[in-house]
Amino acid sequence: MAKARTVHACTECGGASPKWQGQCPHCGAWNTLVESVATPAPTRFQSVAGGRSPVRPLSSVVARESPRVPSGLDEFDRVLGGGLVPGGVILLGGDPGIGKSTLLLQAGAALGAAHKVLYVTGEESVEQIALRAERLGLVNAPIELLAEVQLEAIIAAIGEAQPEIVVVDSIQTVYTEALTSAPGSVSQVRECAAQLTRLAKQRGIVVVFVGHVTKEGAIAGPRVLEHIVDTVLYFEGDPHSAFRLVRAIKNRFGAANELGVFAMTERGLKGVSNPSALFLSQHEAPVPGSCVRRHARRLAPAAGRDPGAGRSGGGREPAAARRRPRSAAAGAAARGPAQAWRSRGRRLRRLR
Repeated sequence: MAKARTVHACTECGGASPKWQGQCPHCGAWNTLVESVATPAPTRFQSVAGGRSPVRPLSSVVARESPRVPSGLDEFDRVLGGGLVPGGVILLGGDPGIGKSTLLLQAGAALGAAHKVLYVTGEESVEQIALRAERLGLVNAPIELLAEVQLEAIIAAIGEAQPEIVVVDSIQTVYTEALTSAPGSVSQVRECAAQLTRLAKQRGIVVVFVGHVTKEGAIAGPRVLEHIVDTVLYFEGDPHSAFRLVRAIKNRFGAANELGVFAMTERGLKGVSNPSALFLSQHEAPVPGSCVRRHARRLAPAAGRDPGAGRSGGGREPAAARRRPRSAAAGAAARGPAQAWRSRGRRLRRLR
């Protein structure tokens, strides 16, 4: 039996190398090459490849903007640029337990009133999703649930149900039979995300990926995952605080670096429309107004060190010494012997 060929893939950029190296030759990252079994490429995308696209000139393409689909959460819509875009792919990353599944379950319940929503869970069972919906008061939410991690089964379910919005929680748990590597590996995450993204563009459905994060706070998996999707969102917050932040890092359909503020309550996440009020109205008794003062503290110089040392021109004299008038002799002595003789000659010529 022939030995299977192996490759070493980078966990940062997804680049492949025939042998292990300490540094990735593609992105320069250290200790990121992981061994995996190579798979023939021709059969990977046959299930969703479709027909070939013809070459068209730019002038013949009619640009039309698709209407936005509001998610029902105003803060979430503002970060997205006004709502969901048909055919768009969103990646939502955050720390474990920060509330990613809660946010998407609430958004799916609001969207289910007018659109067909499919929630694919790979980390929890449908019973656990039902328990969370019961805590949030969303027992009768019009959402279809699917507990599946195999990519081919997920694509088949999407073809049967014909949903308009698909939530995949999470992309690191999905695997494809075309690859022999374990779920969550670089190749599996890249392949599954690419095929689901291609499916979303072909059928015009919205796909939302939930992504894990590393201990450094970056989204786990290959860096190419953030390049594939249209929008990258980070769900942040202090675990000891009730407030959460949704930050847009990349958005092809709106402005990046947008920020949405949520408050975690017993009934789920509630949008905070005026975050400034959190910092300006925290008083025990009613007051007529608030004032915000910016205070900048100047650090004292270290003992035995001239405050002006290190600047261009050397140290500086005290202010009183700089304002003290100098006599002609003292000034000439300070300027040096040559300048003193020239000044003396000019004064003698004036007296003559």
